[in-house]
Amino acid sequence: MNNASNADEVVIVLITAPDDAVAARVADVLVQGSLCACVTILPAVRSVYRWQGVIERASEVQLIAKSRRGRVSDVVAAVKSVHPYDVPEIIALPVIDGLPAYLRWVVDETSR
Repeated sequence: MNNASNADEVVIVLITAPDDAVAARVADVLVQGSLCACVTILPAVRSVYRWQGVIERASEVQLIAKSRRGRVSDVVAAVKSVHPYDVPEIIALPVIDGLPAYLRWVVDETSR
C-alpha cells in the first residue's frame, strides 16, 4: 500500500493531446522537469464529448503520467503552458497500491 504522506502519494495523471507531436512535447516537459517519473503515450484513442453545446468526436492521443500528489498543480501548469486546447483534460487519480519499489521510484524521480 502507498503509505506515504499526502504530498508523496503516487497519482496517475490522465492527459489527452490532439496528436503525437503535442503528446511528445507534453511528455518531455513533464519528465525533463521532474514533474512526472514516466509518461506513457497511447496513440489513436477516440473521444466523444460535448463542447459548447455540440457533440464532438475526435481522434486524440492519451498520456498516462506517473507523479505524486504534491506535484499535481505543477503538472497542470506545465501541461497548460504547452498544450493547444483551451481546456485540456488533466485528471489526477490516486494510486491505492502497487509494487513498493516502483512507487518509491516515482516519488524519488519527482522529488528533484
